Amino acid sequence: MGIRFGIPAPEVPIPNPAAVQEVGTDGWTLLVNPDTAGAMAVNQTGALIWKLIDGRRTTGEIAAAVRDRFPDAPDTVAEDVRALLTKLAEEGFVGEEIPLRG
Repeated sequence: MGIRFGIPAPEVPIPNPAAVQEVGTDGWTLLVNPDTAGAMAVNQTGALIWKLIDGRRTTGEIAAAVRDRFPDAPDTVAEDVRALLTKLAEEGFVGEEIPLRG
């Protein structure tokens, strides 16, 4: 199996192992992708989503975990999680597992 980056939000996102996370004192987290020299700042909810990306949880399971953590979150949690995962995929922070041709 290989990992493909730069695609729409995968169903089971895998974090880019090269990505670096720097937690700020202001509640924001900076994600840096040394592969692309790209960076993205995420709020506390985005940081939670980043922590939940482990290559085993589905997008739906990540959204459910966010809803559990923030019960007053809007009804758009699943769409919001998918939107962030799509952005993370576009920037090369997450990918998906793909079969290698033998």
